[in-house]
Amino acid sequence: MPKVDKVFGPGNSYVDEAKRQAAQSGVAAIDMPAGPSEVLVIADDGADAAFVAADLLSQAEHGPDSQVLLLSDSAALIDRVEAELAAQLSVLPRAGIARKALSASRLVRVDSLDEAFAISNAYAPEHLILALREPRGWLDKVEAAGSVFLGDWTPEALGDYCSGTNHVLPTNGAARAWSGVSVASFQNFVSVQAASRTGIRAIGDCAVTLARAEQLDAHANAVALRLKAANA
Repeated sequence: MPKVDKVFGPGNSYVDEAKRQAAQSGVAAIDMPAGPSEVLVIADDGADAAFVAADLLSQAEHGPDSQVLLLSDSAALIDRVEAELAAQLSVLPRAGIARKALSASRLVRVDSLDEAFAISNAYAPEHLILALREPRGWLDKVEAAGSVFLGDWTPEALGDYCSGTNHVLPTNGAARAWSGVSVASFQNFVSVQAASRTGIRAIGDCAVTLARAEQLDAHANAVALRLKAANA
């Protein structure tokens, strides 16, 4: 393979590790850590349990190391989702894979939706589904997530295939520091600066002071020489 400057794309745990090693060794930059799939659903009592279960299973069928989580302040909703998971799982061709993923996944009762968002922000899921009655009103609570899906009619599968957003997203908590792939991911930014005789007179003393504090006398001298010439 020819050398590239940056590697893009999602993958499994092996792909993710290979990308990390490429980045750490300096061979190439990477877009982000993007490994096994994740979904976190925050749902209220009005959510459709069949929809929620289907969204959880759509990620669980990716692989045995996928993680799916439900946070809800409604014990009744959690019970309904649990029943739906069993019913839908029984007819899935990839049920064996999904069951392995579900064995490490959780349906969590929280005291409030505020608590659910606090947990979600700490977890920083790849996909976050807000199965809430007024989902856009809660959007400001989201601090870290790869991509957010609002309301009952926005399954994560739309993002996989046709809603228009890029679906290479950070996983394993990386959404606290990385964003999903966008046009900006294919750009680098070069800063440019220029100082005039008047400009170096205005800020040069600051540079000299800081350089001498760091005991970097050549740095200080590069500015001091110019200050002397500018003031002559």
